[in-house]
Amino acid sequence: MPGVCCPQDNIRRITDRIPYSCCAVRDFFCKNLLRGLCFVKDGTARIHKIMPRLIRLLLLVFILNVHAVLAQNISGTVINAEDKQPVDFVNIGIAGKNVGTVTDVNGCFHLSVDPCFSCDSLLFSRIGYNSCSIKIADIMIDSMMVVPLKEKTYELSELKITPRKFKTRTLGVTTKFKKMNAGFEHNLLGYECGILMKVKKSALIKKVNIHIATCTYDTILYRLNIYKVQGKSTFVNMLKEPVYITMPGSAVKDEIQLDLQSKNIVVDGNFLITLEHVKDLGEGLLYFCAGFGEKTYFRKTSQGKWETVPIGISISVLADVEK
Repeated sequence: MPGVCCPQDNIRRITDRIPYSCCAVRDFFCKNLLRGLCFVKDGTARIHKIMPRLIRLLLLVFILNVHAVLAQNISGTVINAEDKQPVDFVNIGIAGKNVGTVTDVNGCFHLSVDPCFSCDSLLFSRIGYNSCSIKIADIMIDSMMVVPLKEKTYELSELKITPRKFKTRTLGVTTKFKKMNAGFEHNLLGYECGILMKVKKSALIKKVNIHIATCTYDTILYRLNIYKVQGKSTFVNMLKEPVYITMPGSAVKDEIQLDLQSKNIVVDGNFLITLEHVKDLGEGLLYFCAGFGEKTYFRKTSQGKWETVPIGISISVLADVEK
């Protein structure tokens, strides 16, 4: 189109240099720069009016690249405070900020933290251990941390027997429809997703059923989490020991069943049950069958912010529910 000054290719080369952690600002930059450059008046671009905006936006690019260079690389090992052995699959992150990771089988971790989070703290947590919080400002740059976690001790509560009536029910999503699906595909450590189970009183969890749409991993290893609901969007893991699903990819067929009766897991009221990606599985994906009618709860990384999407992945629970 004659007279249009719209150098998108150059703009893309500039915006590609902006870190993906700042993608929202990058999109803002691209949109506004194009808006400033792509206009016509008598076949001539009014450069004198766009220069102040262009200068401001180029300055923004410079600042963002400086932030990327100054990002703090944090590495270390999480160990058991008593026997000094490494602790695997520890959740590490900034609460509610979608910045996090998970330790590997040797307790090691690596995390890159933007300078804008320097006033926040890293939270270390794992089922069976007391959580630990460390201020990012107190962490030496590029140093190897050693973080000891103490094992939790659980007191035996007094057993009170009261006559109650229970009925076996199936909770959650049971669809086997494979053409609608969702799940894991980017190998993001700490990513988890699941379904909110709605019960008014107590329930004893007996089995968990997961309907699979497709699996291309050579091997899978996921952690099952069960959270009790506190308030509108606060979930507290209620398990006393971790539960893992691990099997060859070739063995993952249409359905995965977990028998939890030996765990004696009793919930009071609504609870959230999820699967969490805790190990680097290499190339591949795991999708669950999904359908409308329920929400899938998910968070993108350890300690991240919980979000929802308006379709429910096929995770269901067989439970004895109090009438």
